[in-house]
Amino acid sequence: MRRVHSMPFGAEITPDGIRFALWAPTAKDVRLVLDTAELTMTADDGGWYRLVSQDARAGSRYGYKIDGSLVVPDPASRFQPDDVHGLSLVVDPATYQWSDTAWTGRAWEETVLYEVHVGTATPEGTYAGLMAKLEELRDLGITAVELMPIGEFPGRRNWGYDGVLPYAPDAAYGSPDDLKRLVEHAHALDIMVFLDVVYNHFGPSGNYLHAYAKTFFTERHPTPWGAGINVDGEGSRNVRDFFFHNALYWLEEFHIDGLRFDAVHAIVDDSKPHFIEELANQIREAIPDRHVHLVLENEANQARWLGREADGRPKLHTAQWADDIHNSWHALLTGENEGYYEDYADRPLKHLGRALAEGFAYQGDPSPHKDGVVRGEPSGHLTPTAFVSFLQNHDQVGNRAFGERLSQLISPGRLALAQGVFLLSPHIPLIFMGEEWAASTPFQFFVDFESEPDLAKAVREGRRGEFKRFKAFTDPEMSQRIPDPTDRATFERSRIDWSEVAQSPHQEVLAQTRHLLDLRQTEIVPLLKSQYRGSNYAISPERSLDVTWTFTAGTLRLLANFGERVVNKTMHESTRVLWSSSGAGPATGSLQLPPWSAFIMKETSA
Repeated sequence: MRRVHSMPFGAEITPDGIRFALWAPTAKDVRLVLDTAELTMTADDGGWYRLVSQDARAGSRYGYKIDGSLVVPDPASRFQPDDVHGLSLVVDPATYQWSDTAWTGRAWEETVLYEVHVGTATPEGTYAGLMAKLEELRDLGITAVELMPIGEFPGRRNWGYDGVLPYAPDAAYGSPDDLKRLVEHAHALDIMVFLDVVYNHFGPSGNYLHAYAKTFFTERHPTPWGAGINVDGEGSRNVRDFFFHNALYWLEEFHIDGLRFDAVHAIVDDSKPHFIEELANQIREAIPDRHVHLVLENEANQARWLGREADGRPKLHTAQWADDIHNSWHALLTGENEGYYEDYADRPLKHLGRALAEGFAYQGDPSPHKDGVVRGEPSGHLTPTAFVSFLQNHDQVGNRAFGERLSQLISPGRLALAQGVFLLSPHIPLIFMGEEWAASTPFQFFVDFESEPDLAKAVREGRRGEFKRFKAFTDPEMSQRIPDPTDRATFERSRIDWSEVAQSPHQEVLAQTRHLLDLRQTEIVPLLKSQYRGSNYAISPERSLDVTWTFTAGTLRLLANFGERVVNKTMHESTRVLWSSSGAGPATGSLQLPPWSAFIMKETSA
């Protein structure tokens, strides 16, 4: 089977030759640079420049010469062998013969996400290297691998959020066909593949859209990265379509199973339908015959995008990253209270209880970290599977000054407690690469701007400047210890070390993760596949937390003690203990919770 996503952008193979199309509304002249030739392109009133060439073929190099001088790559390039400033490569996606014709994905309720950065997940740092690890992940209990952004970025190393050519899988990791082989092999192992995509900004190097499509951006909606993406002004139809086609391109041409949309709160849209709504609708209409999962990162906590149909199917987006759950856990476990943890540090247990029960801790509440700005919408009506929960991810590890993992910040006992509750709660869990065995390697912020020393200097200084508001880094000497993101050594330190898996204490942590994920599939997933009835939570003066989630197939209950004294709780005689942080189960209908302990229990409906 061959898969090709047809789109109005870029180079497309047709019966008449290869069609090249560039939307350049603010350019006066555009010529196609094809291998060693230059060809005049025809313009229309809408700002499109097009040309069909019978001389071009798969493997041809091409670009666009803007106004007689600047040669730029195709913004919809399918591959960039020579990085973001080089010419694009004509790719014929129909040459790849897919074998996963029967694959229709997996139900969302079965999802256990494993977030990876391709460049540091394996010694090879490639799609092929990651492919070799998939069977190991399958055996652990992982059902979905989520790739951090892979759109072409400057240099050979980057987190991916500095991408500028969102249709081109970065050449540092391999070819488009290598990525397809990774997806195909994952499907053969019953593993889904998700991709993190960035539609809120472009990186600082290699974005040439300003040179010929100034209306791609708008000063009306400033962002932390500069002018906002123009999704609601003049010319915005083509801008919106550029991203909508990008989503469909990954889902159709690469048979990706799900997308995670980065920081959608930074996509400001005053029009209707909102960009977020139209994006989901277009995907749902285009791909009705297989499981496609759409996940938001949205600091605004907008429950409106997460509603369900009567049969439980998502109306628009499938879920949202549950930052409130993570931030509450982190503040409770570590005691940290600076940065965005300021919003959770005053009452971390209350925030955790509400977030576990209802998804959002902030549901129209003022944020101290944002000077009292009200954030969030009521979310208690949403099913727990509308939230992706995590104890760690690339942001909360990598945005620390030294990239320490949670296992370096708290005791093994507290880590085991949090891990058990996290993996057996009814939210969709996300594990950050290496977390499953408490990897000792950090994940630090890294970039590659070696060819642009001024930009490298700005990034280096900016990184250290970010932490000046934290007490620990008011000392200039301490600030200078923050790893240089432009130094290759920072990238190398961030490679996870798979040899740790066979060593203690990592081996024991991995065994516990495997046990918890097995429990999840056998005990928790059947509940999630039934109808959700609601939840409630209570916090005692002794700092115990009691959360109950009710489904038609049964009830799940968390009892946890975060105080310093033993707490006694009662349980229904028909309730089973699935897991306890101490490893002990009850002898009678009562539970004794030592300090910093937890029980997960289940009562099955008759």
